Amino acid sequence: MKGVRVLEVAQFTFVPAAGAILADWGADVIKVEHPVRGDTQRGFINLGGIKVDPNRSPFMEHPNRGKRSVGIDITTAEGAELLYEIAKTADVFLTNYLPSQRQKFKFDVEHIRKANPRIIYARGSAYGDKGPERDVGGFDGTAFWSRSGIGYTMSPPELGGPLPQGIPAFGDSIGGMNIAGGISAALFHRERTGEAVELDVSLLSTAWWAAGTSVDMGIDYGQVMRNRMPSVGGNPGNPFNGNYQTADGGTINLCILTPGPVIRDTFTHLGIPELADDPRFADTKSLMQNWKEVGERVAAAFAAKPFEYWRQHLKTMKGQWAPVQSLLDLASDEQALANDMLFEVESADGGKPIKLVRGPVQFNHQPVQTTRAPQASEHTETFLMELGLEWERIEKLKAMGAIA
Repeated sequence: MKGVRVLEVAQFTFVPAAGAILADWGADVIKVEHPVRGDTQRGFINLGGIKVDPNRSPFMEHPNRGKRSVGIDITTAEGAELLYEIAKTADVFLTNYLPSQRQKFKFDVEHIRKANPRIIYARGSAYGDKGPERDVGGFDGTAFWSRSGIGYTMSPPELGGPLPQGIPAFGDSIGGMNIAGGISAALFHRERTGEAVELDVSLLSTAWWAAGTSVDMGIDYGQVMRNRMPSVGGNPGNPFNGNYQTADGGTINLCILTPGPVIRDTFTHLGIPELADDPRFADTKSLMQNWKEVGERVAAAFAAKPFEYWRQHLKTMKGQWAPVQSLLDLASDEQALANDMLFEVESADGGKPIKLVRGPVQFNHQPVQTTRAPQASEHTETFLMELGLEWERIEKLKAMGAIA
């Protein structure tokens, strides 16, 4: 994306996350923030009971690394005019403001296209840019988790109610990646045809795409799968598919969906090779008919040895499995680190570097190289001078409050 400029007028994580991905890929992302308030998310001091230092906020770093921040009050005539000047130099305009706000402050597609007819206009929304609720706002907790059916599906019926979303900005980050992919396709299309398109990604459409297999099946068959209450042992019908507890309380997930070719190998690795010679368990049909008895033997085998033993011992097993880890465990996972899934940026407060998760796409096996998220309005003066504004005009704009 080197040479591509993205003009971002957006807040929170959903759409800014797209800007972060594009910045990771080399784009010059100019984040426009209010000269006094900045991005509303900068003020978050408590997330899920975790106290956050606004001066050292991974919640801001994740969707804003690699950008430049320019403080402009786009509600003023002078600020709007400056926004159009920047738009003339940009390839992409990126926003998650509601249609009523875009119209009120004149940065909807027709206003930005008047300044630059070749600009790609990308919108992120809760429920889409068409229909009766196009002007209704939302977060991933409402649109992605609750309304989409994902929260319902992930909640076992026995709970009597839906689980809350346990990961902040969960749908936001997925949706941001979708927007970045759409922008990439739009840039390719413009390169081939000269046409600049508009594109839309909503949190609702992001959720339905992520759950698309279940949605498609549900529509066709009239029913959908739902999560079950946690349990130890094999899933009904397949003892080689389920969670098994180790001697020290860890959990190993077996996920062998087609057990036939690996029955002997699996039993051997679990230390119960004799079961492979028992006609009740020796082929797929028999194994699935007698799944309860097999599940008990497999559970006893796992319970006899600690988690780390199984983590090492099962590395040569042919069937699929995984250690059940926390998100924090992944930060020291050898395979994750070998694939550069974490990188560091300097901290604006001068403290130790902040570790961040890279985007899911890696080019030529190269790690991400980018800068920290900007402080609010950090690059206002330097960027405007780069844009060609004289210092006298910059001082006037600052004096009237149009810029930071």
